[in-house]
Amino acid sequence: MPELIPGLAGVPVARTKVSYLDGNQGILEYRGIRIETLAERANFVETAYLLLFGKLPNRAELEKFSSGLRAHRKIKFRIIDLIKCLPENGHPMDTLQAAVAALGMFYPTRGDVRNPENQYWSAVRLIAKLPTIVAACARIRHGDEHIPPRDDLGHSENFLYMLTGAVPDKLMAEVLDAALILHAEHTMNASTFSGMVTASTLADPYTVVSSAVGTLKGPLHGGANQEVLEMLREIGSVEKVRDYIQGKLNRKEKIMGLGHREYKVKDPRGVFLQGLAKKLFARYGGSPLYTILQEVERVADDLLSSQKKVYPNVDFYSGIVYQKMGIEDDLFTPIFAMARVAGWLSHWIEQVRDNHIFRPVDIYEGRRSLDYVPLEKRE
Repeated sequence: MPELIPGLAGVPVARTKVSYLDGNQGILEYRGIRIETLAERANFVETAYLLLFGKLPNRAELEKFSSGLRAHRKIKFRIIDLIKCLPENGHPMDTLQAAVAALGMFYPTRGDVRNPENQYWSAVRLIAKLPTIVAACARIRHGDEHIPPRDDLGHSENFLYMLTGAVPDKLMAEVLDAALILHAEHTMNASTFSGMVTASTLADPYTVVSSAVGTLKGPLHGGANQEVLEMLREIGSVEKVRDYIQGKLNRKEKIMGLGHREYKVKDPRGVFLQGLAKKLFARYGGSPLYTILQEVERVADDLLSSQKKVYPNVDFYSGIVYQKMGIEDDLFTPIFAMARVAGWLSHWIEQVRDNHIFRPVDIYEGRRSLDYVPLEKRE
């Protein structure tokens, strides 16, 4: 019998050129470029192109890609009707998954999903339309009409406009854009693998992304940044931080936003987001939760880092950044999906290029060779 590896932990399942991670050194690269460099110097649209097609776009390529994204931001009115028909108290991730799956009926993949032209425009549509869906969901559930996208605004700028009805200032848009870059890809995580399994059946890309969105919704994958804010509210004040953290450690309970199964040093995405948080709070003023967050990191560093190498991850600071931007807590994971769709689609393209359908085996542990017992003789 083969050896069982629970959760396929450490089992290679694919070859990739999309991203590279070294958890001991705190390195994350997209197509060979450090994420800090991309977050500092590129924008999300450039980064999405890099992930999808293996290189930074030249001027003509960037113009075509950007124009395509702007042209495809709008969503069909029937998608809006679908969102309106869903329960307003449902989680936005459920709405996003349903809407993305429905998109595939409006844009059926004509011909082979391995066709480069089909791949290009499918990727453009999904990257362009996810922000529109998320913003529409955020407004419709509160009884407000959705705000159509504007093609004169940048990717992140337009999302914040659709969310609030006001064009954001430059810093807000830049911070969101950098956050999207940092969340765009992260090697073989659960949602990426889920998408690849679906892709290996040669399903259309809308089904692939819908599958990945459903996986991201699970509390063991997405949503930790929302739970960080819930933790800060539970702590309540800076004076209670040390006792709270020590109590968690004594009970061997997880502290949200701290630690990562891959990183043995501070998550490089978390380091960059910490800098973004400082910029935001310096410009727009502090908050009690931000003060508590800083104290949690200081206490955790004192109690944990030197012995167990547990450091803040990307979720530790991303929630407080989004909250400062006026974004509701349960939209954090849909925004994660808005970014990660670029990574999911990059792996989709890679998967179908040299496709083998995923067909692992299981280890049977049940009974065998039993007789059928007639109903009247069963106990």
